[in-house]
Amino acid sequence: MSRLALLSVSDKTGLVDFARTLATEFDFEFVSSGGTAKLLQEAGLAVTKVADYTGFPEILGGRVKTLHPRVHGGILARRDVETDLEQLEANDIRPIDLVVVNLYPFEATIAREGVTLEEAIENIDIGGPTLLRAAAKNFAHLTVLCDPTKYNSYLEELRSGSIDLAFRRDRALEVFWHTTTYDRAIASYLETQTETDTLPAKYGIAGKRLQSLRYGENPHQQAAWYGMGNTPTGWAAAEQLQGKELSYNNLVDLEAARRIISEFAGENAPPAAAVLKHTNPCGVAMGETLAQAYDRAFAADSVSAFGGIVALNRPIDADTANLLKKTFLECVVAPACEPEAAEILQKKSKVRVLVSPDLTSGSSELVKSIAGGFLVQAADDITEDPQQWQVATEKQPTPEQLQELLFAWKVAKHVKSNAIVITKDRTTIGIGAGQMNRVGAANIALEQAGDKTQGATLASDGFFPFDDSVRSAAKAGITAIVQPGGSIRDKDSIAAANELGLVMVMTGVRHFLH
Repeated sequence: MSRLALLSVSDKTGLVDFARTLATEFDFEFVSSGGTAKLLQEAGLAVTKVADYTGFPEILGGRVKTLHPRVHGGILARRDVETDLEQLEANDIRPIDLVVVNLYPFEATIAREGVTLEEAIENIDIGGPTLLRAAAKNFAHLTVLCDPTKYNSYLEELRSGSIDLAFRRDRALEVFWHTTTYDRAIASYLETQTETDTLPAKYGIAGKRLQSLRYGENPHQQAAWYGMGNTPTGWAAAEQLQGKELSYNNLVDLEAARRIISEFAGENAPPAAAVLKHTNPCGVAMGETLAQAYDRAFAADSVSAFGGIVALNRPIDADTANLLKKTFLECVVAPACEPEAAEILQKKSKVRVLVSPDLTSGSSELVKSIAGGFLVQAADDITEDPQQWQVATEKQPTPEQLQELLFAWKVAKHVKSNAIVITKDRTTIGIGAGQMNRVGAANIALEQAGDKTQGATLASDGFFPFDDSVRSAAKAGITAIVQPGGSIRDKDSIAAANELGLVMVMTGVRHFLH
């Protein structure tokens, strides 16, 4: 007897050629429904529609098609259990040898602008997941395929004479991850439709392994890169123009770089560049041109910039490429790369050059694992609004100072706590990162800035519990400070700033980064 396959797919990539090979080379017969049946018939293949196979019509506008004992009995029957086979024969049910199913494009549906809840609900697949789960459960006796890229592998198994059990098990595992991801997308979407500003009561994480990495932070740690959903987004959607494959540390640093450069996005934003090392910025600058911005960012700490990560908010041009090739860099990422610039950078073939058109889009939630569970928090992605800031001192900032304070504050947000950032002319000149106390961070930043501090601006990610850092800043020539405020001893810092003729602005928002 011919083998029987059930085909019902949303993604029809490669299906016709696959089905034709099954029919001509391996004598398969097909049961199918809807658009899949129509496609196969138009290709000249013999197909039995599900409604004809079950003797029961599609009902409820197509909501019920494959939910029938003649379908699921053929999938779930154990071929080594005599009573199962007897019941198939008694009910005129054929065993199904292959199930090829993928699901309604729910994620694509909800990504459309203006999609309604009703439209989203109608794109929740019911029959598809049921078929997939049934077939995956019974992988000992049949094969299930939900990924078109596995069609050729299945044909190779057939040509070998039998379908290996390990192959069937692996395809079943893919199915359960596929349905898990699908259900998570639905649950996440429905969560967004509820009127609440709290994180969900239940939180699921599911990803598909995109790439096994050589190792993690250190050579003795295994690591892999996973993507969320069925459509590549973020770094998975970025185009790597050249260089070695990305490492674990590269990806961690690139994400930190993306977050910083996203602060300087927008059509009206001046050219900006950020140079990072170990997720901390060692230089950030704005300029009249992209080349000038990068040159300033690099010069802010050229020693630390060696082997660093560079993020740019404009397409890489030839002038910038000529500067980039002067030193060893691990990665460069920008929204685009002009052809002449790409040709220049090819001379430094080891540097990884990536193009990601949208560097502003990132996860709205951040996850960290802990023993026995994990923590979830909303991303620190609020829009900075200087109009909401409070000038705490008698001396008021000039418009130019206010713009410099905003620049310094945006950078400090992305420096590990305790963080102190000193800037001048929209360029960092001193950064104290990740110190155990704020005085230590201030001393590091001031020492790095050296004699450039005259007329400079200082940003602190946390409040000043004492006035010592204010006095140190004033002594070095700092003229304006931005900090969140909120200490019970704010008055001491404000008094010191007034005494020393400084501008001090309090944002009312804290940006700790651990």
